[in-house]
Amino acid sequence: MKPIQIKPIGIVERQSPDENDKDRSLISKIVINEGLTKALDGIEDFSHIYIIYWMDKIKDIIYLYHPGKIQDSKPVGIFATRAPIHPNPIGLTIVELIKRDYNILWVKGLDALDNTPVLDIKPYPDWEHGVCITINDFRIPKWLKKN
Repeated sequence: MKPIQIKPIGIVERQSPDENDKDRSLISKIVINEGLTKALDGIEDFSHIYIIYWMDKIKDIIYLYHPGKIQDSKPVGIFATRAPIHPNPIGLTIVELIKRDYNILWVKGLDALDNTPVLDIKPYPDWEHGVCITINDFRIPKWLKKN
């Protein structure tokens, strides 16, 4: 396959670079390149959006993973996890859109580090022919369920 090139559209700014990026209660800023400001028009009408980003600080790629770091658990393939150590370190998180201020989005629940490049933004939920597409009936593996 041919390599692809992707240009970031913006960057994540945390309140502090030392914040715990796993704390989904924290608010982050996404600063979009000013030339794309008009592309944000209408985004503030959505309560939630997907943020697609490049986890540029990931170094190791692993193909088998012990889910939940439980040592006696059966390893699963990396594509069966949300661990950041995929062959292409692309992050995807659904966040609450708190507000838009020109080219800045304030979001809650982003699990990306400070200065992470943002690749794209998409509104939630998806829709087709005027009908929202949400999934309410889904299946998860046993290792992901709490006892």
